[in-house]
Amino acid sequence: MTETAVKPTLKVIPLGGLHEIGKNTCVFEFEDEIILLDAGLAFPTDGMHGVNIVLPDMTYLRENRHKIKGMIVTHGHEDHIGGIAFHLKQIDIPVIHGPRLAMALLQGKLEEAGVAGKTKLKTVAPRDVVRLGTHFFVEFIRNTHSIADSFTLAIHTPIGVVIFTGDFKFDHTPVDGENFDLQRLAEHGERGVLCLISDSTNSEVPGFTPSERSVYPNLERIFAQAQGRLLVTTFASSVHRINMILEIAQKQGRTVSVVGRSMLNVIAHARNLGYIKCPDNLFEPLKVIRNLPDHKVLILTTGSQGEPMAALSRIARKEHRQIQIRSGDTVVFSANPIPGNTIAVVNTIDQLMMQGAQVIYGRHHGIHVSGHGCQEDQKLMLNLTRPRFFLPVHGEHRMLVKHAQIAQSMGVPAENKVIINNGDIVELTQDAIQIAGQVSSGIELMDRAGILKAHVLEERQRLAEDGMVTVAATVGLDGQLLTAPEVHLRGVVTAISLEKWQKWVQSSVELALRNRWQQYQLANRRVNWDGLKSYIERELQGLLRRELQTNATLLLLVQHPQDHCEIDRDYAVDRSATTLAS
Repeated sequence: MTETAVKPTLKVIPLGGLHEIGKNTCVFEFEDEIILLDAGLAFPTDGMHGVNIVLPDMTYLRENRHKIKGMIVTHGHEDHIGGIAFHLKQIDIPVIHGPRLAMALLQGKLEEAGVAGKTKLKTVAPRDVVRLGTHFFVEFIRNTHSIADSFTLAIHTPIGVVIFTGDFKFDHTPVDGENFDLQRLAEHGERGVLCLISDSTNSEVPGFTPSERSVYPNLERIFAQAQGRLLVTTFASSVHRINMILEIAQKQGRTVSVVGRSMLNVIAHARNLGYIKCPDNLFEPLKVIRNLPDHKVLILTTGSQGEPMAALSRIARKEHRQIQIRSGDTVVFSANPIPGNTIAVVNTIDQLMMQGAQVIYGRHHGIHVSGHGCQEDQKLMLNLTRPRFFLPVHGEHRMLVKHAQIAQSMGVPAENKVIINNGDIVELTQDAIQIAGQVSSGIELMDRAGILKAHVLEERQRLAEDGMVTVAATVGLDGQLLTAPEVHLRGVVTAISLEKWQKWVQSSVELALRNRWQQYQLANRRVNWDGLKSYIERELQGLLRRELQTNATLLLLVQHPQDHCEIDRDYAVDRSATTLAS
């Protein structure tokens, strides 16, 4: 190779998971081949009205779909697999390799979305190596996390090995007995790791993350102290936590009823795969446990994050058809709020307490531990792999910055690490790392009907903030109002009476007609109704801005007697039109 020859370059392009928690999605590209690592979702913020889920912008993959050779899944959390079914409706992914539990959960999602036939799901075991295309060989290394069957990846490329940690912590007493494969990580570190791409979630927290097993005695003590019914909530995907909860319930003689679709789904798959071991008679439906003594009942439910439609949230709002809180109930939150959910969780707790429940929550009870490594876990990962280059991912900006500082303290030179945004193109060669541009990035919002366009969300936000004014006006062929306009206010805050608003609107429409009717009359008794309506809208928008001091949405319907004359189809307006006051 001559000195001027182009050096082989690996591109790493995260589309989600940076400067945020959730929608983890990453692209690896070498020459004309692309592989995907995970494809997660995030949940909407309060301002995303009517939005069900948030996905990363997949424009780059749609434009380069012909290069995609397959996908690798690290584990089964929603922020890593929740977007796959949606993406398969837009792009082809020939094969998806991943752990047994993740593939079982994903199979159900694909079937429900009607895209199960668009890809092949292949399960892997620890230390399996799969080939994707001609350039990528991916090795699965068992790690420990808050869900069973989780992997770190060793990605073999033409320029070297990249270690992609996935979500991890070093749990030396895992609930399922599946230990982190430290030996294999160390072997790669000994042979040489080109780049470490590592989970940054807890980089601000000193020490090691405690073992999942550490919550067992605290849960056991709290359950034993409960005199009445127990309602327990945790992440549906926290298989290890659920396994311990069921084990304690069996030990203390409580019958379990599971409430919440996602919880039922995960438990069913985890039991089939052997990650949860308990007898069938431990479970009973709600209609059966109603007849049991309260101290023999444990209800395991979704809703640990205050999700509006989750079972516990509906119970707290007194909207659940089968479960009502009563005095003597104990509700246990075996989860901490993730960023953005604190207010929803606190509101749920308040509602439960006001109905007479004792609610156990908070870090001081020791009933929840994170599935992500803290600073000492991150240092151990760096020590084992000894990478030449370092790329922090999976975390908000301050977490990425702190993780980069930790890497530098462990011997990674400052010029050998980069902090990036979603969509940045990281170029790796055998002797350099750099940011070399950016692809389309951002978010795609989904509601029940499909992908939401930006202007639709903007309209919803305007409606929520300022309300809507609807006006229906009937105009004759002589340019006069045939009747007084109908005016309706929805969500508009005003001290002015509706009668006065109707007079103002009528005056404004009449003035607009006097000023511009001649302008919009055409030859042969035709009228440019579209242009006239647009002019009336502008006049009414000015009225709304002056009197309301807000940007309320205006919905204007102009009706006209089209049955009595020939109306030019190019100008006829017989529909309502929504216009945002600007």
